[in-house]
Amino acid sequence: MSQGTRILLTRVLIIGTGDMGERFASALAASGAVHELVLADLSPELAVRGATVSSSADCVVRLEPLDARRQQDVEALLRRTSPDLIIQAAALQSPWALVGREDPAARAFAAAGLGLRLPLQLPVLLSVMRAIREVGFAGPVANISLPDLTHPILQKIGLAPAVGLGNVSMLLIRVRAALRAELGPTADMPLLRLVGHHHHVYDVMQSTPPEDPLDAPMVWVGEEAARRDGLAFRAPAMAQGIRYNAITAASSWPVLLALLPGAAPLRWSTPAPFGLPGGFPVRIADGQIELDLPAGVELSECIACCERASKGDGVEGIDDDGTVHFTAAAQTAVATVAPDVSEPLPLVDVDQRAARLLDLLG
Repeated sequence: MSQGTRILLTRVLIIGTGDMGERFASALAASGAVHELVLADLSPELAVRGATVSSSADCVVRLEPLDARRQQDVEALLRRTSPDLIIQAAALQSPWALVGREDPAARAFAAAGLGLRLPLQLPVLLSVMRAIREVGFAGPVANISLPDLTHPILQKIGLAPAVGLGNVSMLLIRVRAALRAELGPTADMPLLRLVGHHHHVYDVMQSTPPEDPLDAPMVWVGEEAARRDGLAFRAPAMAQGIRYNAITAASSWPVLLALLPGAAPLRWSTPAPFGLPGGFPVRIADGQIELDLPAGVELSECIACCERASKGDGVEGIDDDGTVHFTAAAQTAVATVAPDVSEPLPLVDVDQRAARLLDLLG
């Protein structure tokens, strides 16, 4: 480091150091934009993960053993650390936990869509967001725990994080890959704006257009916003699996950098800004986020696209108090193994339902 170079004293708190949390930590540590990383987790692997990150980049790494389901412990951590950015990456079970399993319960839940496994994503996120409200943290919160479904639920009770990670951002960089192949290596990349949902990810990653065009994400190219939805399905196909996490990380990286103090502005597409039920184009500048829809495009049309996709994840609707209702297809999928878990899910029952799911799914 040359004499006189100023170190930006930026602190980022990452709650949850599983595969995605560690990917985020490694990238942020190597970026040069973060002075201190605080890694918080209950995992016995926390020390190893912290050592890996701190040994790989010139960044201070601080470890905080934490059961993030304990709201008071999260509050104490926030007061101790005063982060500039919080990344919420913890859940009770990974969405990939059932991949490769052939037992009846796993097959039934895989067929039902991720909506029925919301109780495994909500407890930590609820605790973290309640703690954030209690301590008055005013900085940005980025959440990767199924944001297209969890944020609309939390929005009903005033607890939605600022922005989600992955999902529509993954679709965006898939479109970039397709457009790069079309334009050639030296052409400038035009502005891309997408509206899409978690449920769109599977078809887009496997380059399989849906039979009904209404089941595709919405894609606009350039400032003039030429509509080109088909670009979402033209990148090289990738079979479903945890390798998708590499695409998730790459698509999240610009968003995380843009949320740091002093960062350059960014126009990107992100999941669930403002608790919306899916991913939308946004502008991020000076820690603030605003929608960036093309002129003449109605927000209601975009919400309808995402709500249609949400049914593919098994979610029929969300009441004003955050109670989740599941689709008939999701209920049918688990009818022979655990019909009770497809009953409406009030937020007060999340912990009890989570325990039931962990008992069923291990």
